[in-house]
Amino acid sequence: MKYGKKYAESIKSYDRSKAYDSQEAIGLVLNNAKAKFDETVELHVRLGIDPRQADQQVRGVLVLPNGTGKTKKVLVIAKGERADAAQAAGADYVGAEEMIQKIQTENWFDFDVMITTPDMMGVVGRIGRILGPKGLMPNPKSGTVTMDVARAVAEVKAGKVEYRLDKTAIIHCPIGKKSFGTEKILENFNALMDAIVKAKPAAAKGQYVKSVTLTSTMGPGVKVNYNRI
Repeated sequence: MKYGKKYAESIKSYDRSKAYDSQEAIGLVLNNAKAKFDETVELHVRLGIDPRQADQQVRGVLVLPNGTGKTKKVLVIAKGERADAAQAAGADYVGAEEMIQKIQTENWFDFDVMITTPDMMGVVGRIGRILGPKGLMPNPKSGTVTMDVARAVAEVKAGKVEYRLDKTAIIHCPIGKKSFGTEKILENFNALMDAIVKAKPAAAKGQYVKSVTLTSTMGPGVKVNYNRI
């Protein structure tokens, strides 16, 4: 495989076969994040479970100690007092049926997260086939179907992330920006890894955490030595 000049230089700067301790790994990732923009640092965790089994799912939400470095646009589908509360909490867009119609007729998706109250799920469900593939369908497990919309908005704005297993038994999740520096990214790394470990299904057998890798948007992956479980 032919690499770009910066990427090729990066992979020569460390041993790709070696697993580094978390702080050193983060340092290597930051040193190799050489793009002109503020690259995102991502965590990739391969778990020793079968995602095809209903009793071996890993999914949850977490407000990272230092956020993600990205400000997400939030759409809240609610009425009355809940709509007012969402507006006061800093939601970017608030509405009801008219917002659903806007999505349907204008193919409008100028938001990153949709939050709704349980009583509006029937309305939201009308466009479930549109929202689902885009990962925008509200879900109680992710905290996006709730009566406390103000809190949900505040958490998203504060840097809440959702982690979930994909079909290949890997969790992919952003944990900050290059500009955060090692210390803040390490805090986010530890918080997310703790959450993933605590979410271990009772049905999981054998080694739970198979591998941990850190990358930046444009840089190569660095293996992390993680032997806690």
